[in-house]
Amino acid sequence: MHILLIHQAFAAIDEPGGTRHHEFARLLASQGHQVSIIASRVSYLTGSKQKVDKVINEMDGKIIIHRAYTYSALHKSFFHRLLSFFTFMVSSFFTAMRIKNVDIVWGTSPPIFQSLTAYLIARIKGARYLLEIRDLWPDFAVAVGVLKNKFLILLSQWLEKFLYRHADQVIVNSPGYIQHVEDRGARRVLLIPNSADESFFTSEGVLEMRKSLAWQEKFVILYAGAHGMSNDLRTVLGAAKLLESQDNILFVFLGDGKEKQHLIDESFALDLHNVQFLNPVPKTEIAAYFQAATVCLAILKPIEMYKTTYPNKVFDYMAAGKPIVLAIDGVIREVVEKAQCGLFCQPGNPEAIANAVTQLNAMTESKREAMGARGRHYLQKHFDRKKTVKLFSDMIEKMVDENV
Repeated sequence: MHILLIHQAFAAIDEPGGTRHHEFARLLASQGHQVSIIASRVSYLTGSKQKVDKVINEMDGKIIIHRAYTYSALHKSFFHRLLSFFTFMVSSFFTAMRIKNVDIVWGTSPPIFQSLTAYLIARIKGARYLLEIRDLWPDFAVAVGVLKNKFLILLSQWLEKFLYRHADQVIVNSPGYIQHVEDRGARRVLLIPNSADESFFTSEGVLEMRKSLAWQEKFVILYAGAHGMSNDLRTVLGAAKLLESQDNILFVFLGDGKEKQHLIDESFALDLHNVQFLNPVPKTEIAAYFQAATVCLAILKPIEMYKTTYPNKVFDYMAAGKPIVLAIDGVIREVVEKAQCGLFCQPGNPEAIANAVTQLNAMTESKREAMGARGRHYLQKHFDRKKTVKLFSDMIEKMVDENV
């Protein structure tokens, strides 16, 4: 079976960013499927141009990654981000037209505009159209204050409903999204939750990594991921300020994004000496940072709609066997509390984060290790990457069989 994925924010395993789709592609290819991917030449995380070939061939031709033109100044402003979305939407269309014998065209949102390209390509090529919803755009963008123009909001909401209604299959990565997409016209909805592959997160070289980062005597709270408006990392700086008298505590921010420089500037303004900012690293290297940390942090702004999310990073933290400081309410809180693998603290509250960190710091190392082990065990049982890929594989085979 030939699957075509159109995904502007696609990141390969040797690049910074979310690599879920590349991991999926490799597992699908190992099952005998052909996977073609159209991705941007500009990193969605950093905004920098990717130093890669326009076409990359993997696994003896089972995976082919095409890099399409994209306007590069996506982090400059929301207007520039829209330009980036629209240029990729157009360039990916012409790239996709050159790819032959496609059975399924896989569109993913956000950004939602590339999913329109996927729909058009599916109809032109007589393929099945699969729509994946990774967050509830445009509602999230409106809630966080990024999307304000009433015309653009109405246009985006119309496009969202159009794609839901015309998709042959809709998949969501969180149970919190199901009602939303069904209320807006999705006919067939399947939950394929975010997950993780624990084999990425080995514990080799921990002492050497802690030494190289000068973390030997530190209680390290690691945040790994995007530094954007939604991530509410200023609240973490507030928690760091409250704990600055505790010499062993260190907050580490690993990643990149539009807000990173502002956060660095604010940390200097607050005269914080217990924070460290690190550049993003590929998935192939990130395990060492996770294992060298003491606990890991997941946080989003205190917005009601964010209660519907299953953030990828939480599952990676669980796969790494790390206790979690969770400043996100809703369905992901239910996962962490059922797994008993972390402490929930009220989103948007620096004092709550500081209290959770203090509690974990006061625990014995063996208790923290037991907490992390429970998370890893729960992930193996409920959110293992191979199991979610099996769900996906079964679904696409059914889609194609129905189209014969």
